[in-house]
Amino acid sequence: MIETKNETNFLLDFDENQIAIKNTIREFAEKQIKPRVMEFDEAQKFPMDIMQQLGELGFLGILVPEEFGGSQLGYVEYALIVEELARIDPSISLSVAAHNGLCVNHINMFANDELKKKYLPDLAGGRKIGAWALTEPGSGSDAAGMQTIAVKEDNYYILNGTKNFITHGGVGKTAVVMAITDKSKGKKGISAFIVEKGTKGFLVGKKENKLGMRASETTQLAFDNCKVPAENLIGNEGEGFTQAMKILEGGRISIASLSVGLAQGCLESALAYSKERKQFGKALSEFQATQFKLADIATDIEAARIMTFKAARLKDEGKNILDIASKAKLFASEIATKAANEAVQILGGYGFTKDYPVEKFYRDVKLLTIGEGTSEVQRIVIARTLLQD
Repeated sequence: MIETKNETNFLLDFDENQIAIKNTIREFAEKQIKPRVMEFDEAQKFPMDIMQQLGELGFLGILVPEEFGGSQLGYVEYALIVEELARIDPSISLSVAAHNGLCVNHINMFANDELKKKYLPDLAGGRKIGAWALTEPGSGSDAAGMQTIAVKEDNYYILNGTKNFITHGGVGKTAVVMAITDKSKGKKGISAFIVEKGTKGFLVGKKENKLGMRASETTQLAFDNCKVPAENLIGNEGEGFTQAMKILEGGRISIASLSVGLAQGCLESALAYSKERKQFGKALSEFQATQFKLADIATDIEAARIMTFKAARLKDEGKNILDIASKAKLFASEIATKAANEAVQILGGYGFTKDYPVEKFYRDVKLLTIGEGTSEVQRIVIARTLLQD
């Protein structure tokens, strides 16, 4: 068994199966991912072999029922998996989160059984990677401002438009795409479709050269008279925006978990270095300034982890998580940013080199205050909830 003595298992009351899952993914990350982190990062190489192994372990269909090839687990297990991966490599954790929480979960939550049977088994098994296309060049936080359109013609929808910052846009074989089917209805005129790679008019644009999360591929997608079968509509016309907002609620748990894992990785790296590095005849860990930094990081992580798993448990219980998921995502992403900054500070000049993991954590962390709704958007959501009471 892997040590978890400094974590919150007791307070969070994880059961034996959840602890076993946590240990399994931690061992996998330590043995299979850790030795190759910088290889993936430097080459901006999507780790297809790692993803396929994760699929074989059941970690790419975490929330999918067994009848559709999934592991039929809950958000608590999902959060544990994302956290443990992020502790070693946030970019792989991001890919697992985007695959499970966005594309796969959208189909799982809102598609009919025929579409689930057709698409979920390959996605859950890692034989195909999923993408989720909402953001556009002119609409980020304002998702309702999208311009991609879908026009019904006989038994098909013809899609035209461009999507931006799409995780797995290139490697993904199955994409969930949001498009406008009735412009007069605003956000209520947005619908969601499953579009397969290889469909005529489905084009992959440039791959982004990113600051961090470099092993998690991000590309532009374009649709040029892309002909999608009408049966690939998810739910009914006009339900796409509501579906997407529900998916993003769960996605905030993903980013909160990822943030906790990244912060934990920062703490462990900084702690180990502070015990080994000597200055003025003493280990860095003996200086009160270092101790205070470490204490603050550890305290923030504990609070963020409890908040994140509270959101995950409420999600599993079918409760409304709009407020708590936004709070968890906001707090966890911002304390992760602080943890990465302090970890680099503790390592000093070495923290600015690629010889230590905190350099990569520092680059990766910024996305967490942006993705799945910026910190500003989370504050708007939280404030609206407060003002409604």
